[in-house]
Amino acid sequence: MESQSSPRVIVLANQKGGVGKTTTAINLGTALAAIGERVLIIDLDPQGNASTGLGIDRRTRDRSTYDVMIGEHSLADVIRATAVPRLFVAPSTLDLLGVELEISSHKDRAFKLRTAVREMKAMEVTDQSFTYILVDCPPSLNLLTINALSAADSVLVPMQCEFFALEGLSQLLSTVDQVKKTLNPGLTIHGVVLTMFDPRNNLATQVVSDVRQFMGEKVYDTVIPRNVRVSEAPSHGKPVLLYDLKCSGSQAYLKLASEVIQREHRLRAA
Repeated sequence: MESQSSPRVIVLANQKGGVGKTTTAINLGTALAAIGERVLIIDLDPQGNASTGLGIDRRTRDRSTYDVMIGEHSLADVIRATAVPRLFVAPSTLDLLGVELEISSHKDRAFKLRTAVREMKAMEVTDQSFTYILVDCPPSLNLLTINALSAADSVLVPMQCEFFALEGLSQLLSTVDQVKKTLNPGLTIHGVVLTMFDPRNNLATQVVSDVRQFMGEKVYDTVIPRNVRVSEAPSHGKPVLLYDLKCSGSQAYLKLASEVIQREHRLRAA
């Protein structure tokens, strides 16, 4: 079901930590691959949790997105297969912590990732090309995140169903708008996904209502529930869809993947 020859680059970004950003990158990528897409996850967070959650041992990461950002290796050089068919990852290492200082004097410092993605696209064989590239960003609006936004077609914003959920959203939207004006005119908000939802919590229900009122149709219909199996899966180096396919979290990510693809079809038809 590979839906397009050129991959759509979707960045997962939120400067707040602990909102389910990496969990969403891993499991949305897995769900997209499960329904027939060929997916690359680019881990651009120095913590490397997306890589770990996909079973890539830190000791084996001899090449990483750090090498891509400093120009030592191409993106194609660092890509690793995962246990999930059609799902690949470009892993990160703690070296990324220093990349901002290393490239800050470069004129193209905001376009390192975009250049790497374009070079990979130019090299790809049609039957091996990716249909989706998901970029997992660090929980801050730093140069790594700016690189991701400059390379992206759209932004997916995971938001936890908690009291301060809307607090940082305006700052992120402002950053996206600034990047759109100065670096990437085609950048759009793909959608906002509400995560860690507990229906027993009245505050969580109110947050869902507030975010839908604030962002309208940009909020996905699918809400990701708070689910123990989702929390356990990364410690086993597995996406939750491999760890427990039937749990509520897995089923929610499959629904989110279908919704993402439906939005993509509408965007291309527009």
